[in-house]
Amino acid sequence: MTVAAAAPASGGRRRRFGKSGALPGFGLALGYALTWLGLVVLLPLAALFLRASEAGVAGFTETLADGRVRHALWLSFGVSAIAAVTATLAGVVIAWALTRYSFPGRRAVDAMVDLPFALPTAVAGIALAALYAPDGWLGAPLARLGWQVVYNPVGIFIALVFIGLPYAVRTVQPLIAELDRELEEAAATLGASRWQTVFQVIAPPLVPAALTGLALAYARALGEYGSVIFIAGNLPGVSEIAPLLIVIKLSEFDYTGATVIAVIMLAMAFLMLLAINLIQAWSRRRMGHA
Repeated sequence: MTVAAAAPASGGRRRRFGKSGALPGFGLALGYALTWLGLVVLLPLAALFLRASEAGVAGFTETLADGRVRHALWLSFGVSAIAAVTATLAGVVIAWALTRYSFPGRRAVDAMVDLPFALPTAVAGIALAALYAPDGWLGAPLARLGWQVVYNPVGIFIALVFIGLPYAVRTVQPLIAELDRELEEAAATLGASRWQTVFQVIAPPLVPAALTGLALAYARALGEYGSVIFIAGNLPGVSEIAPLLIVIKLSEFDYTGATVIAVIMLAMAFLMLLAINLIQAWSRRRMGHA
């Protein structure tokens, strides 16, 4: 009797809650979410694009005609792409080692992966600059070999790999933990080589996560500022990145130039976020058909 009476009540609660869950008020929740989204994200972006529209085509053309601006943009886009690819490849290997192997200090190493998330970017830049300076621990032996890291694009590359590595590791690590080792054993039993097992059994389920980590690392690297300025030297035409050039333009009261560069950087970051969403949607469809 008690069970029979409880069942309809439970069903009634489920019907009452529906897909929205226990919290009521769809209109209130949606309005609250859109208000905060508008104030924090959309309103500043709208102001930026409004200022960019005032510059017009002439403003964009004039700004992009400056060789210093073009070099800063190409440097930011190019080095960010190379650093993101490097961080992704290294991140997959690190995630595999942390997930599949047990060794002394594994938990400490796993915690160190998140250090770029917690460390202030300026502190990271100072540490990297001190480490790779001509008299630093790593910079001194490299200088004796004729390799200079600081004050050139190589330093930018190292800084961007540093801040992008956690994204690559953390997006792939959960999927590696879910991989069924019996599939690898079955592939070996069927005569597959080690490389065949890697590319045909292990890699396919990891590719969507690796691509997501790549896009996240690239989007993060595009806007990086603090960890780069100390090691790059910020030499115009050599190691000056676009985010720094925006600050310089603002200090020179060249608001049109700063706005144009900012809009270009924002558009690229938006494309990266769109790519992440498309990759995740493709991954869900792929898993649904599997």
